[in-house]
Amino acid sequence: MLHHVLIACPPGSEPVLRDFYEGVLGLAEIPKPPALAARGGCWFRGHGIELHLGVEADFRPARKAHPGLLVRDIDEWARRLGEAGYPVAFDDDFPGMRRFHSEDPHGNRLEFLEPLS
Repeated sequence: MLHHVLIACPPGSEPVLRDFYEGVLGLAEIPKPPALAARGGCWFRGHGIELHLGVEADFRPARKAHPGLLVRDIDEWARRLGEAGYPVAFDDDFPGMRRFHSEDPHGNRLEFLEPLS
């Protein structure tokens, strides 16, 4: 069982991350332990997902590596992202799943999947 996925972010980007992961995706920020909070970044949880955003001084966005987020009502997720100005690229390349790719404010790739009924 997977506990969380860590996604890299640039230093000082917490406000932008909160706007996206809370405001657009609807995840709730959860407190980091004090020893880890001093390193920057932030953690989010919701919809059965836990994502940790960790600061990398020499940050570069993950264009290929990505979390695959299993969601319900994928069209609603796509709508929210699209209305907020983020890319939504559906494809039919994953048998048994509807899926699309998007990205966070720093260009990290995100995949959203929903099983076909």
